[in-house]
Amino acid sequence: MNERVVRAVPSGIFPQVVPVLGDDRIRLRAMSEVDLPLVVEQSHDPDSVRWTTVPRPYDLDTARAFLSLHTEGWADAAGTKHWAIEVLPHDTAGGLPFAGIIDLRPDAKGGAWETGFVLHPGARGRGVMSTALRLAATWAFDHGAPSLYWFAERGNFASWRVAHACGFTLHSTLPHRLAARDGSGTDAWVASLLPDQPMLPATAWIESPLIQDDGLRLRAIRDDDTAIAEPHDHPPHFLPARAVPTPQTFDDWLLRRREGMSLGRSINWCIADTTTDEALGEVLIFVHDGTLAAGGTAELGYAIRPSARGRGLARQAARLAADHALRPVAEGGRGLRRLVARTAADNEASNRVLRGAGFSVWGREEAADAPGGGVGPATHWERLS
Repeated sequence: MNERVVRAVPSGIFPQVVPVLGDDRIRLRAMSEVDLPLVVEQSHDPDSVRWTTVPRPYDLDTARAFLSLHTEGWADAAGTKHWAIEVLPHDTAGGLPFAGIIDLRPDAKGGAWETGFVLHPGARGRGVMSTALRLAATWAFDHGAPSLYWFAERGNFASWRVAHACGFTLHSTLPHRLAARDGSGTDAWVASLLPDQPMLPATAWIESPLIQDDGLRLRAIRDDDTAIAEPHDHPPHFLPARAVPTPQTFDDWLLRRREGMSLGRSINWCIADTTTDEALGEVLIFVHDGTLAAGGTAELGYAIRPSARGRGLARQAARLAADHALRPVAEGGRGLRRLVARTAADNEASNRVLRGAGFSVWGREEAADAPGGGVGPATHWERLS
């Protein structure tokens, strides 16, 4: 096995010291005065304002001050290394002379490096930043980075999608890791990439497929589906407390759902009426560990808001979700071998749902741990492909 050749991190006069990285489509280069109007434009973009701490207001003088930081960073081997991103060729409809910025932050003591990036809105949705990140990460590892860390505010799925596409492993959420614009702390995701890791997604990023049948629609859960958070009246031993949102917890509940899908651990659907698109409940397929892999086993869950009960919606939604999960991949399904579910033995409504969705009982516990605390009898269900 060949040892990795490590090069010294360059330092010197900007912009000559900045190495040009890339190919005939994406190029990383030194930023210049010519780029500054587009830097200002990028910094006024609503997503940039929401997810970064760009100064407010942001004008050409602010951009010039930022450019001076590039000069300082490249003058010091341990300084932050900034590149401007280009999409080539410029004389075509898809070309952009300035598409964003990416940086690397070496650690002066030899520890992990960090990376950060921001994309101009005109370059989004084209895989530009994932290509730029692979270029920058390769350069970092060639120049001695033992690992590369990415941090972003929790909920910044656009940034996480880039890191995910490049093979980064999401480790955890760090409370108050990042500074918010109002001076407070905000929770952050942290992910890392090692030199020997492939720069490709380690897990599938799952999107909710649209499924419709006989007046019922299973679709992605939207930010405005707050009707799902209608106050529930089920006994606490029927469902875990965090499984059904309240008006106060809806945003975090939805964020956790989307996190799970980004890691390949679940498919979550809003149960909606096909005529009105009104949110009536949720159905999901999930695993507690690992990912939803073809040939594997996953669990089914569902909940209907109280005002929508009594119409057979849970049974219909459970059947549609189970059909999709167990259908072969070649036919558009997930290719799972087995679905399981667990109910409190006295939850007759849920037991009827599972029977109607094709599940059968495979076991019973007399003293199972109940979701709301305590113990009680539980029934175990399964449906095979």
